[in-house]
Amino acid sequence: MIVLTSDSTSDIAQRSDDTHKLWVRVDQLAEATGWQLKPEGVCLGEICVPLFEPEREAWIADADDWVWFCYSAFADKIGQKYVHDDGVWSLGSVPEVRRMGLESGLAPDFEMTDRNGDTVRLSELRGRKVVLFSWASW
Repeated sequence: MIVLTSDSTSDIAQRSDDTHKLWVRVDQLAEATGWQLKPEGVCLGEICVPLFEPEREAWIADADDWVWFCYSAFADKIGQKYVHDDGVWSLGSVPEVRRMGLESGLAPDFEMTDRNGDTVRLSELRGRKVVLFSWASW
């Protein structure tokens, strides 16, 4: 199964009893989504979302000799949008991360190719004034 995020593409295991939900092996959770399962909840950097006992019972399960986490149910809880089709899941941005970026006034880091064919990362320009022009045909 393929999981797409804004930062990565991961080819991860798929549960044999597919329920049309995104079940991710706990050992692949950070690689596929950036989130980690910790005693205090599910964490992404400094952001931790507590899991209450009913959620833990419903979203953490043993199957196929592995421990799995129902990421699609968690995404619904935090308001993260996703789409899936034929074994490919595309995860939208995490609302809390987006909110923090808006409050800080800092654009998220990205990279692009300049007109000379060189790759430039926005983070390389921190501390300088930057004007971004964008265009899309759609």
